[in-house]
Amino acid sequence: MTPPVARDSNYTTQETEQPHRSPLASEEGSEGAAWSTSRAHNGSTQSFSSKLILAFALTAVMTAALLVVVLSVVWEGQFQSYTRENMKRTADNTALLLGRTYEEVGGWGQETLDTAQAASSQVSDVGIQLVSSKGIILYDDTWPAGGNFGDGEVEPSVSLAPAQAGSVVSAPVMANGSQVGTVRVWALGSDALLTKSDTVFRKNSYGAIVAAACAAIPLACIMGVFISRSLTRPIKRISNTAKAISNGDLTARTGVTGDDDLGQLGETFDDMANTMERDFKMEHRLTSDVAHELRTPLMAMLVNVEAMQDGVLPADDEHLGLVASEVRRLSRLVDAMLRLSRIENGTTAVKLEPTDVGQLVHGLVESQEGLFKDQDLTLTYEQRASSQELTIAADPDMLKQAVINLMSNAMRYTPEGGHVFVQVGREGQDITISVADTGIGIAEEDLSRVFSRFWRSDASRERVSGGLGVGLSLVKEIVSKHNGFIEVKSELGRGSVFTVHLPAEQPRNSRTRSSKE
Repeated sequence: MTPPVARDSNYTTQETEQPHRSPLASEEGSEGAAWSTSRAHNGSTQSFSSKLILAFALTAVMTAALLVVVLSVVWEGQFQSYTRENMKRTADNTALLLGRTYEEVGGWGQETLDTAQAASSQVSDVGIQLVSSKGIILYDDTWPAGGNFGDGEVEPSVSLAPAQAGSVVSAPVMANGSQVGTVRVWALGSDALLTKSDTVFRKNSYGAIVAAACAAIPLACIMGVFISRSLTRPIKRISNTAKAISNGDLTARTGVTGDDDLGQLGETFDDMANTMERDFKMEHRLTSDVAHELRTPLMAMLVNVEAMQDGVLPADDEHLGLVASEVRRLSRLVDAMLRLSRIENGTTAVKLEPTDVGQLVHGLVESQEGLFKDQDLTLTYEQRASSQELTIAADPDMLKQAVINLMSNAMRYTPEGGHVFVQVGREGQDITISVADTGIGIAEEDLSRVFSRFWRSDASRERVSGGLGVGLSLVKEIVSKHNGFIEVKSELGRGSVFTVHLPAEQPRNSRTRSSKE
């Protein structure tokens, strides 16, 4: 049997919500201040971007300079080692040829000179000198005449060989197991063992390194511009959003997302903006709703009091009782609004403790059974799971308030002779609390507004029944605080079913469902 749906909301005001603007933003002075702040923020953002680009440029220049120095040092060392090995190879080969010639001739002679000249002609830009074991220069291809052996004894002559020992490579001339002389090799016109071709190659290599570094600097600067823009773009969006919010546009969002620090900042900022907008809307709605709901009892009291003052109505117990009734209604309304507001704003803490939902609901049914009998209603309870399966971490006081509101709602909208069914059970990972009635039901078009505060399907009958229009809103907030959701099924003339779903283990976002039975 389908129970009726509780109608716990007052008639709604026709006031149109104004755009959510900051209270200060409407004042001219504040707008001027916001405009000045905007310009200051723009300047600081641009300054940050320029500084970032400059930092990239300086870093590129310093890196390029350091790279040139390091590469030059490393390249020079490697190149010197390469040229020394070449010179050493030339000296060793020449000494080997001269040693063989010495053994064949039996001493230093013209044949030896011819061998030295032949070795010298095979390499360019290289000086070759032959020195006997007695220190006499026998051959030096830097001499104009190419050497003078005569009888093999040549007077020492002036040589063009470098004076620095490190610039000359020597190799011993061995014959018959003994050293008979020394070959000295050096690069002509250089003290670094570099031939002219080696010098040109080294110069070109250094030029290539410098050119690459110079090309890398503007490339790094261009990359710096793009990187700085990508970094400052979310900052500018956050800044612009902050300015929009300060000017009263609470709907502005950065849209910045990501796993990095800026992405997390943007998401946090948007979360803050969502909270601000929600709280502002809640405050605006609360003010509007309270003003609308307070107007009715206040006007009723005012009319009765003025009528008694004017003598139209006697100030007897009957009429004073009407005023007292409106005062009590006003007091209940304020108390209900305070409870709802505290739960919505998180002022009332949710004190979780192991709670047997079945036992809790059963106790409430037993305590309310007398009230239902007074209304000529039948109240039935059914438990479809064990106590162990129905035990969860919950705030028992809040759950009691939610169940009582649902039961009161069912009682209010079920005519005499009707039935109210309360059931507790398990559906998958959810614990369910269902309150069904055989009342008047709710129209399909009204299901989406059932949990709106002060909404009533029948405002006049609601006031007669004593409803305040916030009971179901309070139920929804309590269920949401427990990471659950509430759904309603209803059909006019047949009744309504409200079902609360509470997660037994895994918490999840609360949501409200409405559907026609």
